[in-house]
Amino acid sequence: MIVSVNPYTAQEIARFEEHSDAQIEQALTEAVAAQRAWRRTSFAERSRLLVSMAKVLRANKSEYGKMISLEMGKPIAEAVAEVEKCALNCDFYAENAARFLEDEVIATNASDSRVVFDPLGVVLAIMPWNYPFWQYFRFAAPAFMAGNGAVLKHANNVPQCAKAIAEIVAEAGAPAGLHQTLLIPPSKVERLIADDRIAAVTLTGSTGVGAIVAAQAGKALKKQVLELGGSDPFIVLADADVSAAADVAVKARFINVGQSCVNAKRFIVEESIADAFVEAFCAAVARLKIGDPMAADTNIGPMARADLRATLHDQVERSVAAGAVLRAGGKAAVEGPGFTYEPTILDHVTPEMPAFNEETFGPVAAIIRVKSAEDAIAHANDTEFGLGAAIWTRDVAKAAVYARQIDAGAVFINGMVASDPRLPFGGIKRSGYGRELGSYGIREFTNTKTVWTGPAR
Repeated sequence: MIVSVNPYTAQEIARFEEHSDAQIEQALTEAVAAQRAWRRTSFAERSRLLVSMAKVLRANKSEYGKMISLEMGKPIAEAVAEVEKCALNCDFYAENAARFLEDEVIATNASDSRVVFDPLGVVLAIMPWNYPFWQYFRFAAPAFMAGNGAVLKHANNVPQCAKAIAEIVAEAGAPAGLHQTLLIPPSKVERLIADDRIAAVTLTGSTGVGAIVAAQAGKALKKQVLELGGSDPFIVLADADVSAAADVAVKARFINVGQSCVNAKRFIVEESIADAFVEAFCAAVARLKIGDPMAADTNIGPMARADLRATLHDQVERSVAAGAVLRAGGKAAVEGPGFTYEPTILDHVTPEMPAFNEETFGPVAAIIRVKSAEDAIAHANDTEFGLGAAIWTRDVAKAAVYARQIDAGAVFINGMVASDPRLPFGGIKRSGYGRELGSYGIREFTNTKTVWTGPAR
C-alpha cells in the first residue's frame, strides 16, 4: 500500500494499491507499442502535444499547486510557480526541439555524411518528491520531443502527484501508453531497469540511491542520466555587495524549505565582511514566516517527512557539539504533529563538521569564514559533490576566472543557482553525470548516429 501523508498535519490524505506484476507487464507492453509509433511522428505533431500539455498545466495550476503543497509541504506560492515552470519548459521544447535535433552535415570524402539524432525508446524516470511536477516535466518535455516514451516511478510519498501527471499527459492528447505511471515499491525497480523494453534510465535523487541505480543500469548496459545530491557553495568575497548577497542567500538556502539538491548550503565568506554578512543574513531569515504551506504568506512550511527532519536535526546537533555557533533555529518550528523545522543558521562552521561535509537537506545554513578568495575556492571544492556554486563580487572579470576553478556543473556570478530550460543542468563528482535541459539535455536520450553515403570521393 502506498500512502500519502500531509507533512504539516501528519494526517493521512489517501492510500493507493501498488501496481501488480501483471499491470507492470501491461504498462511496459503498451509503452513500447506507443513509442514505436510516436518515433515516426513529425516534430510538428510532437510540438502540438507539448503546447497542449502546457495549456493543461496552466489551466489547472492552482489545483496542482495545492496538491503539491498538501503532499510534500512546499509553500503554495512556490508550488504554483513550479507548475508554471513546467508549462514554460513544455513551450520551450515545443519551439526549439526541431532545431536542437537537426541533422549535422559534416564534410568528409563521402557524397554525404551527417549525424542524426534518433530516439532511444522508452525511458524509465525515477523521480523525487521535492519538485514532484518539475522533475518529471523537465525530463519528459525533451524526451517526448525526441521521440521517446516514458515510464514514471515516482517517490511514494507523492502518489497523487504521480497520478495527476499521467492525467495531464493524457488530457493533453498523448497517444495511449506513451506515458505510464507505476505505483510500485523500490524493490521492484531493479527488475524494471533490467527489462529489455526499458532503453535508458533517468534519476533525480540522493547520491546513495544514484549509486544503486547506476550499478543496476550499468549491469544491464543501459544509458543513465543522474542528477544527485549537492552541497553547493555560496561564496561572498570581500568586495561583494553584502546586502544584495545576503538577501539572495536567504532565498537560495530556504526556497522549498531548503529541500533541494541545488540549494546553497555552505556560505563561504571572507572574514573582513563576514560579520556584516551574518548580521544581514540573520535579519532577513528572522523575517521568514513559518506555518501552514497553504497560506499565501508562508515562506517556510514543513519538511516532507519525519525521518528527514530527524536526520537534519542530528546534523545540527553534531555540528554544534563540534564547535559551530548556533545563530538561529535549531529545533522544531511549531508545536504539533507535523514535520516543521526552524530556519537554522550555524556560524563558524569548519570542514570536519557535518554541516560542511554532509549534504544538509533542509532549512539549515552553514557559515564558513575564510581569509581570502583563494581560500574560498579551496573550501568550495572541498566536497564530494559538484552540482552548483555561486560567487558574489563586484569584480566580474575576476569572478569569471574563479568560476573556471570551481568543480561544479554550474557557476552563477552575482545570482542564485537555478535550473533554466535554456541552459544545461547537472553535476560532476558524486552529484551525478549527464545533463538535462538546453540542447545538451534533449540529446541525452537519443542515438547520435552517423549516416555515411557513398561513393567516396
